[in-house]
Amino acid sequence: MKPAEAGAPGVATRVLAAKVLDAVIHRGRSLKGELVAALAQLPDPRDRALLEAICFPALRQRARYEAALQSWLQKPLGEKDGDVRALLFVGFAQIDAMGLPAHAAVSATVEAARVLGRPHQAGMINALLRRAQREGIAAADPAMAWPAWLRKKVTLAWAAQAPAIFEASAHAAPLWIRVNRAAGSRDDYAARLRAAGIECSASALLADALRIDSGKAAHLLERDPSLRLLALDVDPRRLRRVGETLQRVGASAELLAADAAAPETWWQGTAFDAVLLDAPCSATGIVRRQPDVLLHRRPEDLTALVALQSRLLDACWKVLEPGGVLVYATCSILVEENAGQVDAFLARTADARVEALGGDYGQPAGAGRQRLPGEQGMDGFFYARLRKT
Repeated sequence: MKPAEAGAPGVATRVLAAKVLDAVIHRGRSLKGELVAALAQLPDPRDRALLEAICFPALRQRARYEAALQSWLQKPLGEKDGDVRALLFVGFAQIDAMGLPAHAAVSATVEAARVLGRPHQAGMINALLRRAQREGIAAADPAMAWPAWLRKKVTLAWAAQAPAIFEASAHAAPLWIRVNRAAGSRDDYAARLRAAGIECSASALLADALRIDSGKAAHLLERDPSLRLLALDVDPRRLRRVGETLQRVGASAELLAADAAAPETWWQGTAFDAVLLDAPCSATGIVRRQPDVLLHRRPEDLTALVALQSRLLDACWKVLEPGGVLVYATCSILVEENAGQVDAFLARTADARVEALGGDYGQPAGAGRQRLPGEQGMDGFFYARLRKT
């Protein structure tokens, strides 16, 4: 992206938001990657916050906004109008999802059309945004935001819960705060937040009241600083972020950039007491946090992921000592990545035994437990605990 264009207040942010959405929706780009590039162009943290606040609901409500355009436009937008469609989504998100003052939202978005080289369509954009302001945007079945093949899988697997899954995935997830127990108790930190005017509540299910966004390794070390921990990731960039997190919380671990599925390239022969396999997956349990998943995921991706998960399970089992524990976890709600994957592993692994997890981990799902998106404010995750006999 080029540096953000100057103009009236807020225009540059709307321009960047439209460019991000255009790249994600029409060119298959990653939302995370596009946001990194766009945020770097906005020096004011308020503008950076606004950019993210626009892009996420615009993607979550994409099906509704597209339906509104189809209803209101006599002639549909063409293939070359991707930036115009994206800019309209930017405007709709401000009016519909964010509830921003209509005058500022509309005027800045219309001006963004001119900056984007679309002055001849500024009038149409203004009219459509004014209509959205007057009439509102009709509700739609949130399931329609999911591609048909994926919607069918979720419905077959979770017939009774599927409507709630689709509904939860259309809305923003709550923020969970992870408390570093090495620096103080959860109750002490809650008191500090309340003293600062920030309301918070504890969860009986989570001892540290957390949504772990900053690294499982750091949290394990906070709970037990005596652990000798190896953090392994095939992506050196992710591993660097793990290192930064560990440094920030005052913990240390061995970091190794390697392929866990190929232990012959990195394992020195010393078996591990425990392995947490945070497996790459379809991310269907965290769609509300990664809404571009619904745009980019393909059936062939799932086939490749299931094969990779299988290889990782076999490889991690190889480096686990007898009596050791392996925890298999995904942020998926699909059976073939979760219960089906573990069942297949148990069928081919004679020395693997299931250890039951409690109800705090969700509902029973084969040999493990499944939490569905939105349940008790949490995301969709699967967990299974296996002991090597």
